[in-house]
Amino acid sequence: MKAYTVFLLCAATALALPAQDFTTLHAFDGADGAQPYANLVQGADGNLYGTTASGGANPGPFTDGAGTIFKITPTGTLTTIYNFCSQGGNLCTDGYWPFAGLVQAADGDFYGTTYAGGAPSDFCYGGCGTVFKITPSGTLTTLHSFCSQSGCSDGASPDSILVQGTDRDFYGTTQYWGANGSTGDEAGTVFKITPSGTLTTLYSFCPRTSTSCTDGSLPGQLIQASNGDFYGTTVDGGANGGGTIFKITPNGTLTSLYSFCAQPNCTDGFSPDGLVPTTSGGFYGTTSLGGGGAGGSVFKLTPGGTLTTVYSFCTTNLGRCGEYPGGLVQATNGDFYGFTSQGGANYYYGTVFKVTPDGAFKTVHNFCSQGGNPWCADGAFPSGALMQATNGEIYGTTGNGGAGTCPSGCGVIFGLSLGLAPFVETQPAAGKVGVLIRILGTDLTGVSSVTFNGTPAVVGVSSAPGVVTEITTYVPAGATTGPVQVVTPSGTLSSNAPFRVLP
Repeated sequence: MKAYTVFLLCAATALALPAQDFTTLHAFDGADGAQPYANLVQGADGNLYGTTASGGANPGPFTDGAGTIFKITPTGTLTTIYNFCSQGGNLCTDGYWPFAGLVQAADGDFYGTTYAGGAPSDFCYGGCGTVFKITPSGTLTTLHSFCSQSGCSDGASPDSILVQGTDRDFYGTTQYWGANGSTGDEAGTVFKITPSGTLTTLYSFCPRTSTSCTDGSLPGQLIQASNGDFYGTTVDGGANGGGTIFKITPNGTLTSLYSFCAQPNCTDGFSPDGLVPTTSGGFYGTTSLGGGGAGGSVFKLTPGGTLTTVYSFCTTNLGRCGEYPGGLVQATNGDFYGFTSQGGANYYYGTVFKVTPDGAFKTVHNFCSQGGNPWCADGAFPSGALMQATNGEIYGTTGNGGAGTCPSGCGVIFGLSLGLAPFVETQPAAGKVGVLIRILGTDLTGVSSVTFNGTPAVVGVSSAPGVVTEITTYVPAGATTGPVQVVTPSGTLSSNAPFRVLP
């Protein structure tokens, strides 16, 4: 299992923005979940959905709880919609420890993974993890149990969010085993799974103990780029031992694009953590450590694999800096927002930061701003990747702090209001002419028109009472790649990313 909380110190000179932009929406208490390590996702109903890695109503094989799935309104009202290990006892066939977040699919259901549990396995105590789907009302179906077959060739312990491809199948990774794994090895796989649960292993990585493999080990979250290929990172391995960036085709052909620690003293960083695509076809991302200041880095990568360090953490000895950066999201203003899981002005509890595409840096929030007694009311050790909801606000989670029965606090959900304008989001972000598209927004009541890069589309609006947060349409004939615009009584809303029209 990954070590999600480490205590280290570092230094920095970041300038903080006003603290009043920060709101603690919910502090977990253990009974409603604990350690929300994963990112949040906005549902079609306008609420945010997520997971807690432990806590909840069912203890599972261990006493810290099996974890939960929850929804929370933008104003902070939380509802637990599922408690894992619902069967009770030590055999959690529905899984436990959902370390990764959820993705809402085109069918309206949410899909996700658990790190452990599922069908019995000879390779993991209590099971090697699952893929599941869950309806917004809380009905869960286990689609696949990992490592329940001979040899564990499908991998074990998935802990990264799934991505739904343009083919409507889901793609993800496992941390362990696969065709090249053996007892105790951290290797991992890339897999594809259909909405009905048919899983195909696309690629098996080498064990991290191997000295002859350069493809990396311990893969993380995938993203699908505009060319249809998937891109991701490995925390370890590669030609220089510092992790890799790779691309993989939907049929499983993998190419290593960059191996970290290629420069003296690893000034390019090591242990990368996720990628964010740009409209130019390149990517931004973070490394957990290394870089010019050894506290991690923000980097950009061209489609051809040329890496440039945009910002290095811990480059001076003045004050305290954040380190172990991660969780980048590019907001609608073009800037990137992320977190450092440690460091900051208040000892080692972590920060939220902003960095522009050319590397101008500011600290947005220092956690534990009220002090650490009894335990950091605004949270500590942020963990889940940040997300921007259609109301323009940034949301995230911390693994600790807040309140509850947990020794270091059970974690919080927070929001950042930074004056960014509302927008709409298409699901999916790409499709062929004639494909049904869902458009999410904070208030789409009274929509009068929708256009795809200027081409009008027919609008279907929900007849449910209350504020409309989702409309549907079909990609119109003649549409080209570009922004989707929705006209409402209060103004025109544009999509946060260009919609890509597939051939």
